[in-house]
Amino acid sequence: MAAAKKAVLGPLVGAVDQGTSSTRFLVFNSKTAELLSHHQVEIKQEFPKEGWVEQDPKEILMSVYECIEKTCEKLEQLNIDISNIKAIGVSNQRETTVVWDKITGEPLYNAVAAPVSPGPSDPVAVVPSGSSVPAAGPSSVWLDLRTQSTVENLSKRIPGNNNFVKSKTGLPLSTYFSAVKVRWLLDNVKEVQKAVEEDRALFGTIDSWLIWSLTGGTNGGVHCTDVTNASRTMLFNIHSLQWDKELCDFFGIPMKILPNVRSSSEIYGLMKISHSLKAGSLEGVPISGCLGDQSAALVGQMCFRDGQAKNTYGTGCFLLCNTGRKCVFSEHGLLTTVAYKLGRDKPVYYALEGSVAIAGAVIRWLRDNLGIIRSSDEIEKLAKEVGTSYGCYFVPAFSGLYAPYWEPSARGIICGLTQFTNKCHIAFAALEAVCFQTREILDAMNRDCGIPLSHLQVDGGMTNNKILMQLQADILYIPVVKPSMPETTALGAAMAAGAAEGVGVWSLEPEDLSAVTMERFEPQINAEESEIRYSTWKKAVMKSMGWVTTESSQSGDPSIFCSLPLGFFIMSSMVMLIGARYISGIP
Repeated sequence: MAAAKKAVLGPLVGAVDQGTSSTRFLVFNSKTAELLSHHQVEIKQEFPKEGWVEQDPKEILMSVYECIEKTCEKLEQLNIDISNIKAIGVSNQRETTVVWDKITGEPLYNAVAAPVSPGPSDPVAVVPSGSSVPAAGPSSVWLDLRTQSTVENLSKRIPGNNNFVKSKTGLPLSTYFSAVKVRWLLDNVKEVQKAVEEDRALFGTIDSWLIWSLTGGTNGGVHCTDVTNASRTMLFNIHSLQWDKELCDFFGIPMKILPNVRSSSEIYGLMKISHSLKAGSLEGVPISGCLGDQSAALVGQMCFRDGQAKNTYGTGCFLLCNTGRKCVFSEHGLLTTVAYKLGRDKPVYYALEGSVAIAGAVIRWLRDNLGIIRSSDEIEKLAKEVGTSYGCYFVPAFSGLYAPYWEPSARGIICGLTQFTNKCHIAFAALEAVCFQTREILDAMNRDCGIPLSHLQVDGGMTNNKILMQLQADILYIPVVKPSMPETTALGAAMAAGAAEGVGVWSLEPEDLSAVTMERFEPQINAEESEIRYSTWKKAVMKSMGWVTTESSQSGDPSIFCSLPLGFFIMSSMVMLIGARYISGIP
């Protein structure tokens, strides 16, 4: 019996999506953007000390190979010819830092990551230099305690150094970005010190480590990164698009260990066989796209015009607004970053970036700390039962307020409680809190850019909650647009890879991108009601401030400071409700 003929689907493009807790490989049809198959592998995070987060670079690399091989097996089972995969793109968790030995190919220390709670593609909040926001436990995202002293020492070296760093990089001097992590490794890991002295050390973010390894490693591997990842190191001048000698001197990092900076869409090298891992299904396929995860989502959402913005909803939220070829510096606590550069001869585009520290994390808090839901999915059901917060407002400032307030003295509160308030109203208020925080960031972006947002494009796990999406449209009073294909981060990496010169299987022309279907949520309340609700939220935010002094927030037990105000409100309301029931004779 003759073998079944393999399906011809047009050129295919693969994408590695390497996140904080998992790695995936996805394959798309370049003509329709249809996802054909994928495979996912969970990866571990290690917590050697409080506020320290590490990962094994070799485990990350092995997970990439495994995902590629398993996805290829699935495609073969679907009778899809894997020889039709014409390019591979890489999207990665940003800032996570790896230093390895170019002679042996072995990492010299674990990958140093940002302190972030486990979860696929979890966004994190940036804490600017000078903030005193304390750690708040495993379900929150806070300071990298490992490198805090490094930042404090750097801050003393040059007066006004934060402006010196920010003017070149768009970033505040912070524990979060790669330069400080490399400085820590140089100061504390003898193997790294010795390898640098002997000219054996290479540094890179996760994309660099993967591309170097996948293109041959010690046998001719390409040591490179793209402009989006480079822009998150605090060593990269976002104006000249080059490593900055003054910054490298300031941090004491030798330029010889840095990767070559390339555009986000060009052929970096070809996939090589890994004999030790018995992986080679895509040998010879070019790796031709590379974007940090949030930039990849911006491209995957096709936010190619000035003023277009996307919001990724996860543990926190990441908002990026395309500011075009103009490098806009924020006066409202936002970051300036490189959005993408889709080709060697293409212009660079910039973005403003803001983060909401507590989004999905507030749902998890209701589940794990209060027990009012058993699973995160139940939040939509509870909120739907009442359809309103009934004047209840929830400010989840568990460890201070982030952008645009940067107020470390704030703590979480639930206010506007009455005898009628129940867990459904609190659930609804929690969803509203995510939307109000998003509006605050977008308002700051609008003030910085001067371009009012016409609609917001969204992605991430929480966008499956239709009540949340409708609330977001109501509170922003603009449409919220969700793509029918949720894998926007991987899609962005695939688009960049497929569009690269020498590959040319994916068109990024507007007329070719319009076929992507979207789900649209229009505001269903009037503008006046939207503004009243937002102004009341602002009043609640003001009441959350000043719970702890700057001194006490830097010392003592941070969990006490985080839980006291919110616990006080909840306990007081429960006592009040029980007392009211007793007085009125209700059993």
